[in-house]
Order: sequence, then C-alpha cells, then structure tokens
Amino acid sequence: MTFEVSSLIPALPEIFLAVAGMVFLLLGVFRKEDSTQIISWLGVAAMAVTGYLILRGPASAVTFNDLFIVNGFTSFAKILVLIGGALTMLMINSWAQAAKTARFELPVLVLFATLGMMMMVSANDLISVYLGLELQSLSLYVLAAYQRDNVRSTEAGVKYFVLGALASGLLLYGSSLVYGFAGTTSFEGLATAMRGSETHIGVVVGIVFVIAGLAFKVSAVPFHMWTPDVYEGAPTPITAFFSVGPKIAALCLFLRVLVGPFAPMIEEWQQVIVLISILSMLWGSFAAIAQRNIKRLMAYSSIGHVGYALVGLVVGNEEGARGLLFYLLIYLFMNIGTFAVILSMKINGKYVEEISDLSGLSKNHPGMAMALAALMFSMAGIPPLAGFLGKYFVFVAAVNAGFVPLAIIGVLSSVVGAFYYIRVIKVMYFDEPAAAFDKPDMVNGAIMTLCSVLMLVYFVVPSRLVEGAEAAARALFLG
Repeated sequence: MTFEVSSLIPALPEIFLAVAGMVFLLLGVFRKEDSTQIISWLGVAAMAVTGYLILRGPASAVTFNDLFIVNGFTSFAKILVLIGGALTMLMINSWAQAAKTARFELPVLVLFATLGMMMMVSANDLISVYLGLELQSLSLYVLAAYQRDNVRSTEAGVKYFVLGALASGLLLYGSSLVYGFAGTTSFEGLATAMRGSETHIGVVVGIVFVIAGLAFKVSAVPFHMWTPDVYEGAPTPITAFFSVGPKIAALCLFLRVLVGPFAPMIEEWQQVIVLISILSMLWGSFAAIAQRNIKRLMAYSSIGHVGYALVGLVVGNEEGARGLLFYLLIYLFMNIGTFAVILSMKINGKYVEEISDLSGLSKNHPGMAMALAALMFSMAGIPPLAGFLGKYFVFVAAVNAGFVPLAIIGVLSSVVGAFYYIRVIKVMYFDEPAAAFDKPDMVNGAIMTLCSVLMLVYFVVPSRLVEGAEAAARALFLG
C-alpha cells in the first residue's frame, strides 16, 4: 500500500489541531511562568484556523482506508463544535484567572477534547468512532475533576469516569457484536450487509448496546444519572463546555451511525429512540421543577433538550436531520449564554449557584437580567425567540413523518418545562432584591450579550441558518 500526502488533506484540520495541542503542551512545560492565559488565547486562535481549514477543505472526501469521511454534514457539525469550544475556552480562562486556579493543562485538555469530538463526527468506521470518543472522554474526565481540592469536583470526576467507562464498554461490546455477525466495522460495509439479507438477531442486540453507549454520551434517559452531579460538581465554565461540545458531537455521531450503516434497520432502532426521546423530554421537564441549584436545573434542562433533538433522529429522514441540526445550532448559543450569566453570579468575589440568589437581579443588573430572560424564554420555546424555531422544525418533521403522538408529548413537556424557566424570570423581576452581584467581567458580559441578541436575530433572519442545516442534512443522506 503506497502512502500519498494528498490523503492527509481531508484530515488537515484535525492534524493541525493535534499538532497545535502538542506544541501548546510543550510551551506550558518549558515556559517558566504560568502560561494559561497565552495558551488559552492561542487555543482560540488555533480553533479559528481549524474552522478556516474546514471551510476551505474538500467538499467531500474519504481517506485513511475509509476510516475518515468529510462532507457538508461533518463540516457543519465541526464548526458548531469549534464555536462551542472557543467560547467556553474564553470563559474557562476568565474563570481560572479570577479564581487563581490557572494551570496550562486546562486549555490543552479543552483542545484535545475538541479534537476528539471532531474525529467522532468524521468517523466512518466503528473503530474510528471509538478512538474519537475515547480521546474526547479521557480529556473530559480530567476536566470534571480539575479542582482536586474540592470534594464536589473530585466526586463529579469519579462518577463521570466510572459511568463513562461503563458506557464505553457497552459501546465496544455492541460494536464487537455487530462486527461478529456482519463481518465488517466500516459504515459502507455495514450498510451493504444490512441490506443484503435478513438481519441476524445478534446485530440487533449489538445495535441496542451501541445506542446505549451513545445515549450515555448525550445524557439521554435512562443513561442520564451522571449529569446532575457532574454539572453541579464541575467548575461552572467546564460544565458549560460539557453542555455543548460533547452533546453536539455525540448527537451528530448518533445521527450518522443510525441513518448511515443502520438505515436499513430503521424499524428496529426507531422504537428504541422513540422511547429514549419520550423519557428524556418528560424526565427533563418534571425533574427540573424541584431544583433550587441553577446548575442542576441546567442539567435537567439539557436532558430535556436532548429529548427534543432526538425527535429529529426518530424521523430518520432529511427533514428530521435538518431539524436536529438547526436545533443544535440554537441550543449551542442558548446554553453558552446562560452559563455566561451563571459564571457572573458572584458576590464579593464568591460564586453563588442558588436560583434564589437571582432575586431582584432586574434592579441590580438590568442588562444581565434582560439577557438571562431572553435566554430562558428561548429555552422554553416561546416565540419570537429562536428556541421556538428549533422546536418547531423537529416537531413538524415528526408530524410529517407520522409521529404525531411523539410531537404532542414534546409540546406538552415543553409546556411543563416553561414553568421552571419562567420561574427564574419571576425571581429576577418580582422577588425582593438579594445581595447585588459583582460587575460581570468583559468576556462573560460580551458572551451573554452576543448569545441573547442572537436569540432574536435567529428568528428575524433564520433562512440562511436553515439553509445551512438543510445543506448539511442533504450531504448526510447523499454521502
């Protein structure tokens, strides 16, 4: 087998990010003074360059013996992952400097986790899926337990590691079953094998294990048990990173795996995804009602949002994929903006996390209250905010495909979920003022302003964004 340099071009963004991560690691080791700040900014710059390489790269290509694929779908998903990684890296750097816990390993870990997510999205074989997933997961385990002297952070890291290792084992076992009965691990080979003859029961069992492993990564019910504790225990900006990048990458991988190699078995896996989607929507809505800690509230909120996104996956066609991708685009900025506000909940230099601490925020910090209100209304799916459009597209796709009961359950759980989002707004605008927060720093202030404004802009000019999601979905089904 001859090696050609041209075969590296489709993977040039990942190669660049990997080299950048290793260079930054060496920079941190050999530089005498603390390098966290400079490596963080260099990391953001590296992600920007990576995004440019993705946009300028080939429109469609397969390389590394069919292990790695690039097309419009993977490019769209990677850009979302990079935006989430860059914004959260800025938040992490700002927090680390203020909390005096800066260590150069922090931005490097974020960089390698982002690299793992990009590899997951472009994986074209069950082996490369596992490699990308583990590169992401190993970095996230360390990030969750970053504050070694904090009991909650250490506990979050241990829980995430133990349950994550279990999920990886399930995924690997499912992949081995699929390989054993289908005779291949490549996506094209599996698609051919699934269409070729009657599917063996062993493949069905394997797919169930693969779905279980991926459901853990997106924190879908009943594989959600790690989410509230890890969200609460991990440092806030790292929780923000957990809530966007890994979920976007895992949901896009979920979509690629099920509508790609396992598309001929849609009737078998559709039943499982319908159940997971319904449980996630309902549990995310009802369990969040009793929460008093805003990070735990966001954990259950993310479980609910995963349920809504999975409605697009259930449909299993181009319209459903478009709805899912557009939903992820909206979800990215809703979550990042909300965590920027949570990171600004600081009184005399001490971070607070209770919802009651937001009392009277409209009087003490009207700009912050307005930004959080816009983000909460958007998460609740109330027009004219962008979150309404996200839910609209996935529910319409479900109705058009005949999944009317699923869409109805989604709408009803959205109504329940609106209660706890509006409760936050009520606390900010109608409760007696509590102690005033410190002035938000420039980074968090800029991010929360940007994200809250985008919630309105999305609704005013959604056509370009919808067209981008539509082109990505089309590339998925053509590829």
